[in-house]
Amino acid sequence: MLTLQTGRAEPSGLGPTRRAALKAGFLGMAGLGLPEYLRARQDLPATGSGEKSVILIWLDGGPSQLETYDPKPDAPVEYRGPFGVAKTRIPGVHLSALMPETAKRLDKVSLIRSIHHDTGDHFAAGHWMTTGRFGSTAMSQPQKYPSVGSYIARLKGPNNPYLPAYVGLPAAETIYLFPGYMGAAYLGGQFNPFDVDRERKYLGATDTTRVRSPKWLSSLGTGGVAVADRAPLLKQFDRVRRDLDQSGVMDSMDQFQRQATDLILGSAAREAFDLDKEDTRAADRYGLSPWGRYTLMARRLVEAGVTFVTVDMPHWDDHSGIEKGHGAKVPVVDRAVSALVDDLADRGLLNRVMVVVMGEFGRTPRINTGQPGIPIPGRDHWGNAISVMVAGGGLAPGVVVGRTNDKAERPADQPLKPADLLATVYHQLGIDPRQTFKDHTGRPVPILDEGKPIAELV
Repeated sequence: MLTLQTGRAEPSGLGPTRRAALKAGFLGMAGLGLPEYLRARQDLPATGSGEKSVILIWLDGGPSQLETYDPKPDAPVEYRGPFGVAKTRIPGVHLSALMPETAKRLDKVSLIRSIHHDTGDHFAAGHWMTTGRFGSTAMSQPQKYPSVGSYIARLKGPNNPYLPAYVGLPAAETIYLFPGYMGAAYLGGQFNPFDVDRERKYLGATDTTRVRSPKWLSSLGTGGVAVADRAPLLKQFDRVRRDLDQSGVMDSMDQFQRQATDLILGSAAREAFDLDKEDTRAADRYGLSPWGRYTLMARRLVEAGVTFVTVDMPHWDDHSGIEKGHGAKVPVVDRAVSALVDDLADRGLLNRVMVVVMGEFGRTPRINTGQPGIPIPGRDHWGNAISVMVAGGGLAPGVVVGRTNDKAERPADQPLKPADLLATVYHQLGIDPRQTFKDHTGRPVPILDEGKPIAELV
């Protein structure tokens, strides 16, 4: 990894001080993209700190509806699975026994049980859920349309001008593609997510990695980079950019370089990303797993002024071993999301921060007998019945929208598409999904071409 260095060497001869070194991985994701982002935003309306924001908990790989938000306790055993159910405060409504904490809070959250897109293709499904449109497939994987996070970054900007509008924790991805279908497509790279840690991606629910503050924070030193140190840093930044861009564009970017550097090195970003600032006992409510810690960081970010945060929780493709797979992962999600909802409510933030928990599809209602050589029951891809949890952001709490048939195979009432979910998100943020943006061919394309806000929620 390239290191940009300024300042004199230590007397030991070991090189520049740590305060005078910036890793290019961070500078590349933030510094090299932020000037363009700031330039693009100069003519857009500013937003205030009271604007709404979104936390998307992305369960990459496809979680089972039966092991999460739509169990079927009366179905035959080969459908209902091994875990049982947890009662909620709503008579007749159950969650998986793996989600007791969410079950206790169903008066604060709502469920959507009847989303479907009817594809078992990871790539098509991931694209559909995050963009509201059919587009990419396994045979044609590049992103076709912008993601919900990128549209929100483009139209709303950050709620704090010293923070990015859109952040991925630890990095935004779908189907192990970065940013995958979380990206900006033809909106432009300046509206891609700011990824916090690409080195430690794919962290699982039971990973023992201790997530603290991002590495790039410590690379700046405990005191950050002093104002006096920024001028030589900018000169180095100038030289790198001029080597990369022979067109001379950087000659007209000085104002935005300064803004970007202030954003990167300023106190607002350091405070928001620094988990060490959090009370230990309060933080432990989320759990010590990477998923719990990044969910806590998401709360810190939206509280500080980031508008859209996605928390990546991968590895849900349990074709075999659902008892060990979902059995280990679902409780981690249950704890982290429940702590997040409580934390937002305690801080008076729940009404302005929307939480969405989803993956690209559900799992086959009938349990299989495992993959060849691994005879442990699992569930396969299933886009015909998808469950999503939502909370906050002004949405109605304690609502269950739609239902599936007695085996969770397909919607039996109020079938909804991914576009209906995203239309609901856009509605709550005051975004008109009929707005158009030009694609790579110059054709104006609306944010969504179908879907409407879900009436029971808005």
